[in-house]
Amino acid sequence: MQTAEFLIELGRYYLYAGGIVTALFLVIGIDRIEPSANGSYAFRPLLIPGICLIWPLVLYRWAVLERTKGHKP
Repeated sequence: MQTAEFLIELGRYYLYAGGIVTALFLVIGIDRIEPSANGSYAFRPLLIPGICLIWPLVLYRWAVLERTKGHKP
């Protein structure tokens, strides 16, 4: 029983972190790394579930693209 509670708590904190990353990415990051996303706000809510689940990958790719901005990878 304690293991199940631990896993549920772990999942809860994972999704909390995903929510924070999602909010930051959709407000700040998407405009910086994808110029064609400027001003297009209708599709952003569609990205919320996916970013909440794969937020470590989104954070990694965001950091890589920010670092290589202006340079060809």
